Amino acid sequence: MPYAISKGVRLYYEEAGTGPPVVFVHEFSHDMRSWEPQLRYFSRRYRCIAYNARGYPPSDVPVSPSAYSQAIATDDIASVMRHLKIPRAHIIGCSMGGYATLHFGLRYPRMARSLTVIGAGYGSDPDKRPQFLRDTAVFTRRFEELGTAEAIKPYVVGPARVQLLNKDPRAYREFCEMFARHSARGSANTQRGVQARRPTVYSLERSLARMKVPTHIVSGDEDDNCLDPGIFIKRMCPAARLTVVAATGHAVNVEEPDLFNRMTADFLALVDSGRWRPRNPLSLKGVPDKAIRVKRSR
Repeated sequence: MPYAISKGVRLYYEEAGTGPPVVFVHEFSHDMRSWEPQLRYFSRRYRCIAYNARGYPPSDVPVSPSAYSQAIATDDIASVMRHLKIPRAHIIGCSMGGYATLHFGLRYPRMARSLTVIGAGYGSDPDKRPQFLRDTAVFTRRFEELGTAEAIKPYVVGPARVQLLNKDPRAYREFCEMFARHSARGSANTQRGVQARRPTVYSLERSLARMKVPTHIVSGDEDDNCLDPGIFIKRMCPAARLTVVAATGHAVNVEEPDLFNRMTADFLALVDSGRWRPRNPLSLKGVPDKAIRVKRSR
């Protein structure tokens, strides 16, 4: 089995295809298998790499929660790339992986050819932050006390997951079955070390304003916890563009794989051809400052 080593932890990865490199970073509730429709599509013209985060077998599952954090998750992307001798790549991440992808662009801009960030920002709303932290603590205890299969039962019928159930029951069943087999310890430590402690999207305002890496923010219009943070990133970062997918929940790449593949292919082609451009400042003319910084006053 191929592994990259990051801070003493083995990260399992797979590759497909040849060409410019693309690294896929999975969400909390899934693993690298969630990217299978993308690996099959993009490997026709790209070198595709997907890996399991720490805490997700066959990657190692560190026992200590201190081995998990947003910074470590971001560094893990860089470690996988260095192991594979990839100096620069397109980075595509969903949810937890989208957060890591965004932070990768902030911390390792020279290694990022582009960023595609799906469904990032859950827990950022200041009005809902205390409830988010309470829910995260409860979810963590459920993994520790009940095991994964029982712990996830309320989660998989959440308001941003039922869209997949309605559209594609077969894919939804596969998602639930894969999630149920995750490591309870790895999931609990990820909740405690990454999810509960990561900075909110709104706290990144100044860094986002300076970021120049071509960025595509993707959000489902029924993913209420991530839609506003996605709009905020678009407003703050001149390098960002935003796509909102109709009648769609959290994991757009799983729920609408064909649409996601086509629009992402277009974005990557713009970047690869040198035709991608940041936002023209003239498009901001007349936009009230309070409309752009709406979250700061809350």
